[in-house]
Amino acid sequence: MTRLSHRSLLPALVVLGSLLSMAPSASAAPVADTAPAASTTAGSATGTAVGQRDAYVDVSVATLWVQPGRVRPVDLPSTTNPADPRRWTAGMTLAERRWLIGDLETQATYGQRVIVLEESGDWAKVVVPGQPTPRHELGYPGWLPTAQLTAGRLFGRFAADRPFALVTSATAWLYADPGQTRPVIELSFNTRLPVVARLPRAVLVATPSDGLKWLAATDVSVYSSPAAIPTPTGSDLVRTIGMFIGLPYLWAGTAGFGFDCSGLTHSVYAAHGITIPRDAQDQAAAGTPVALDELRPGDLVFYARDNGAGRVHHVGMYAGDGYVIDAPTNTDTEESGVELVRLDEHRYAHEYAGARRYLGQ
Repeated sequence: MTRLSHRSLLPALVVLGSLLSMAPSASAAPVADTAPAASTTAGSATGTAVGQRDAYVDVSVATLWVQPGRVRPVDLPSTTNPADPRRWTAGMTLAERRWLIGDLETQATYGQRVIVLEESGDWAKVVVPGQPTPRHELGYPGWLPTAQLTAGRLFGRFAADRPFALVTSATAWLYADPGQTRPVIELSFNTRLPVVARLPRAVLVATPSDGLKWLAATDVSVYSSPAAIPTPTGSDLVRTIGMFIGLPYLWAGTAGFGFDCSGLTHSVYAAHGITIPRDAQDQAAAGTPVALDELRPGDLVFYARDNGAGRVHHVGMYAGDGYVIDAPTNTDTEESGVELVRLDEHRYAHEYAGARRYLGQ
């Protein structure tokens, strides 16, 4: 049997990387492989329909907005390409974070497929498949700068039929070299990129528009398909969500740089191969109802207005032994983050509205 070392593979990989980085755009529309920084000029919430087409997120985390162009100077790190979500979240005051409530929709991670519905200036309205909502049959809707998208036709073919690396760390760096000395982009938990080759300490992956790059083997799990992700136990889910304790709250956040309450539960389940609705009220309407005295680790617990009788506004994950882990909102007077707290001492304990189970259905 002939053994191939990573050195003998290198010429082919270089050619493949060049093809990936030079792949032509899927259309002449302004979803570009290399795009200028996003405009901050306000736009209309109604754009020009372009017909549905696929595109891929070309930044570490793309934030979807309710309206195109409604951003402040402090939001610039979240709207450019490359984006800098860590600088964005660290640079906001608590009041500036609160301003985002009602203006953001959700987030999508690097390499994630989105469906473009329409455009308005330098912005595109997209939906994010895999984030179920009654608001659109194809996924969660919102606006983002077209600078953060790429047509990525060749990348899309790789993503469709190659094994993928799933980022299992809270965040992970993408590197230009297998020795992991030249960091390129800090990626989020639950980012998925097609695998080209594997070494003991590094995994070679395709990127949407920047050729081939490397991830540390310790930061990812590699699967042949989404169906190959092992079914988790409740303890697995709790262990994963526990990585984020202390992470500041971010309205609409679904990434390792900041979560909202339902973005946290949705993303943790998604990383374990289970798709649940994106928003708390929809999560509360799915799954299997569970009585308070029958809660198991991994179950989701909900809180609603009018002392639990009204509209669901918050969700957390039961961690066992009477505790819940959740991302409390930042509407209080102090900065809040993901926390582990006793269920009967929770800030919304008086609004408890039941629980749902998604495992073992």
